[in-house]
Amino acid sequence: MKKSKKQPKLKIKKGDQVEVIAGNNKGERGEVKSVIRKKDKFGNYDPNRVYVIVGGVNMIKKHQRRTGDVRTQVGIIEREGPIHISNVMLVAPNAAQPTRVQIREEGGERVRYSAKYDEVIGS
Repeated sequence: MKKSKKQPKLKIKKGDQVEVIAGNNKGERGEVKSVIRKKDKFGNYDPNRVYVIVGGVNMIKKHQRRTGDVRTQVGIIEREGPIHISNVMLVAPNAAQPTRVQIREEGGERVRYSAKYDEVIGS
């Protein structure tokens, strides 16, 4: 049986407010809908292949044709596309400005910490 490796704690989570810092959507803000972590060929999570879906940012159009299932949505569907996690920056909740995130241990628990504003970021 395979041993399960402990996954490193991500600095950006679902529900966080982020700002895009690079690419076509630079400067736009939105809430993280989901975090996508891809695996390598050995089944381990690849730290270089982590993407986020940000609400209302990086909108793409998908042309969906009718399939055998009658419940599929057909036509041109507009939805959010993935953005590499290195191209977004967490917005500090109290200051409403982008900040780098550090992971610190406080009381035996690992917490996210704002490097710029010297405060603990919730959850």
